[in-house]
Amino acid sequence: MWISTLPEALSEWQRTLCTAPLWQLADDTLVATEHAQDSAWLVAVGEALNPAALSRLGKLLGEQRVSAVLYPLPEAARPTLLLGCDRFSPELVAALREHAFAFDVCHLRTLPTLAQPGLLVMDMDSTAIRIECIDEIARLAGVGEQVAAVTAAAMQGKLEFADSLRNRVALLEGAPVSILDEVAANMPWMPGLPELVETLKGAGWKVAIASGGFTRFAGELQRALGLDAIHANELAVEEGRLTGKVTGRIVDAAVKAEELTALGEQYGIALTQRVAVGDGANDLKMMAAAGLGIAIHAKPVVRAQAAASIEHHDLDGVLCLLQASRAATLRWTR
Repeated sequence: MWISTLPEALSEWQRTLCTAPLWQLADDTLVATEHAQDSAWLVAVGEALNPAALSRLGKLLGEQRVSAVLYPLPEAARPTLLLGCDRFSPELVAALREHAFAFDVCHLRTLPTLAQPGLLVMDMDSTAIRIECIDEIARLAGVGEQVAAVTAAAMQGKLEFADSLRNRVALLEGAPVSILDEVAANMPWMPGLPELVETLKGAGWKVAIASGGFTRFAGELQRALGLDAIHANELAVEEGRLTGKVTGRIVDAAVKAEELTALGEQYGIALTQRVAVGDGANDLKMMAAAGLGIAIHAKPVVRAQAAASIEHHDLDGVLCLLQASRAATLRWTR
């Protein structure tokens, strides 16, 4: 079957592909097969998915000599394709990153499943929420430009995180603690956050935050969403004003990774079922310690190292990745 003969909308593919249990992808064609493949995965998410997109993916797979089978469409938050591969190919990962797609696509060694217990640990600033809280605090304290510049450099991995945090917090000395309440009251959630948490917790997963930000804001999310754990920094306060210091051990990259591992062991979660999501260089060690590390709207240094990268979606894209594995046990049927 020529891929070009498929309906333009994914939602209509079922009636065309139900004549075979599975379909082998071969450049511009689909060949009926009964043989599944699950040595690695390719997941694509986005409204731009159509026959032309599948054909383009098939060409890249062929160039890298990766055999792939198209599974039935997953029930996911956004249009999603799941392809099982005969092997994992670092060369395919590199080729996918070189192409500009209008959808998110990831080639993965393993894919967590919602059918088993799991753990998702998120960064907070610019991941679970759409702002960097310290930048908002600084703006209200009148030192916004100085702090924002240091934040940007730290997230790109150009500065050591703990030192950069101390330097930024020092600029907040004397600011009224009421500023924290103002930022918390106007904290914009990343789109898809409540749906992601609700779906995962409904599947028996644990959801936590490990943040280089502050407990005042992570605690707000924990109360609103029922998060299982939070780990963040504590701003020191005296007589209603910030002292310009952080109390306790700073939550840097190493601490985030330790927290993910500790939570995984505490809840008895298999490594392949541990997922880390973040956007900055401070999240890379946590991603490396997880079974799957997902970058979201990330800095280039993070996109280059993360196993999966979400650019065209928000946390709904993360949810689609985790929902995709449901289709791996299915077959196309009438």
